[in-house]
Parts: sequence; structure tokens; C-alpha cells
Amino acid sequence: MSLNYIKNFYEGCVKPPTVIGQFHTLFFGSVRMFFLGVLGFAVYGNEALHFSCDPDKREINLFCYNQFRPITPQVFWALQLVIVLLPGAIFHLYAACKSINQECILQKPVYTVIYILSVLLRISLEVVAFWLQIHLFGFQVKPVYLCDAESLGKKINVLKCMVPEHFEKTIFLIAMYTFTVITMVLCVAEIFEIIFRRSCFLFKQ
Repeated sequence: MSLNYIKNFYEGCVKPPTVIGQFHTLFFGSVRMFFLGVLGFAVYGNEALHFSCDPDKREINLFCYNQFRPITPQVFWALQLVIVLLPGAIFHLYAACKSINQECILQKPVYTVIYILSVLLRISLEVVAFWLQIHLFGFQVKPVYLCDAESLGKKINVLKCMVPEHFEKTIFLIAMYTFTVITMVLCVAEIFEIIFRRSCFLFKQ
């Protein structure tokens, strides 16, 4: 529900002045949100319940799962989507309030520069999110996680824990990395398109 609200809010404002920007909105709003909202819940929804260690005790499972997942992937990716949406959403909301259309963004240097800065900020946020995702989740989910249980006062300091559906999670991780790279490429291409169209407008004058 919340993802659909964000998508409707984003698309209800002034449309991006470039073809690539409009495609980015469609790709961002449809594909990534579908993966996160539908497939992400199917893959990660019950992970904590099926995460088991040896010995299989509830308090040990919870302790090791919190160590394994300092933040759940669904929460991380939802935050990523919202934060990356903010620069564009703020600009389009401002443009809607000031009745700035697509032609004004391309024709007036101030609006062009502000729009490009919002896209650059979006790229920067994607890069930061990409780095954090690598740091938190890596590129592969292994079937066995070695939990450091020394603080629990157990005789065995390292416990073996089984990670459910590790192969599906690895595929999903790669897909999310791919989406992040695609959106960054689209953002860079959008900057080149808006500079090109702005140059064409100046030459016609």
C-alpha cells in the first residue's frame, strides 16, 4: 500500500522532461517496487521463522538471526526506494506548485541546473545504497552461517545456523544489484539527454 502511494505521488507530479527520465520513472515505479513488494516478501517474509541453529532453541535462533541480519533486506530496500525518490519528488512537487512544465525545465537555465543536480543527488544516493548493500549482504547467501555465541555464555562459542532458501536469496540479491546499476545508468543517460536537448534549444535560437 505504502509503495503504491509513493508511486502514485511521484507520477502525479510534473513528468520528467526527458524520455529517459520518464522511462526511469516507469522502471523505478513498476519493476523495482514489484520485486520488493511481491517477490521480496515471498523470499524474505518468513526468514526469521525458518532460521535455525544447533542447538535449536528460540533464544539462540533469535540471537544468531539478529547477528546474521542487522537489518532485514526488505527494510533496507524500502528505505533505499524512499530516499532515492526524495530528490526527484521534491523537485517535481516544487515544479507542480510553481506551474513549471517540461518545456520550462529545458528552456530556463536555472530549472535545468536544479533538475540536473537532483539527478546527480539521486545517483549519489544509489551509489551509497549500493555500497551499503555490499557491506551488509554481500553477493551470495551461504547455506550455513557461523554464529559467534560467546556472549551467550555457551560452551561452544561458534554455532552453526541453517539459512533457509539461500539460493533464492542469492538470485534476489543479484537482481537488486542489477536494478540499482540500471537505474544509475539511466540517471547518467538522462543527464546527457537533458544537456543535449538544452544545447539543441540554444542552437535553434
